[in-house]
Amino acid sequence: MTRNRKAFTLIEVLIVVIIMAVLAATIIPQFSSSTEDAKNSTLSFNLHTIRSQIEMYKVHHLGNVPSLANFADQMTKATNVDGGFDGDTPYGPYIQGELPVNPFNHSRDVVAVASAGDVPEAVVAGGAGWQYDETTGGFYPNNAEWYAQQ
Repeated sequence: MTRNRKAFTLIEVLIVVIIMAVLAATIIPQFSSSTEDAKNSTLSFNLHTIRSQIEMYKVHHLGNVPSLANFADQMTKATNVDGGFDGDTPYGPYIQGELPVNPFNHSRDVVAVASAGDVPEAVVAGGAGWQYDETTGGFYPNNAEWYAQQ
């Protein structure tokens, strides 16, 4: 006697669900690590870009670096040889638009390093995206993930 089946048995459904759960357990962690990789790549690219533009600023401004108080404006607007914005402003902008955000904390704010002249070893409180040393022109991220990797 032949039976004509029109549905899956409970065992067949359970096997499919278990296989899908195993696949999900192996694939999902790979996506979360790729997000971290993308953030790290973006952070490295932004650091390289800003640091190279600070060096270009120094070439145009007689070895002077942007001031912390006017950092965003001096990097995103045309300036004169003194770093000002009035009169003849043939230099810059060095970054088009706004400063890039730090991909870990989504902030483009810039704060002073904790100790001028030293490479920072930790985050400066306040939630800013970047740390800047106006004595050396050093530019650093301001997120704990960066310092945990160092």
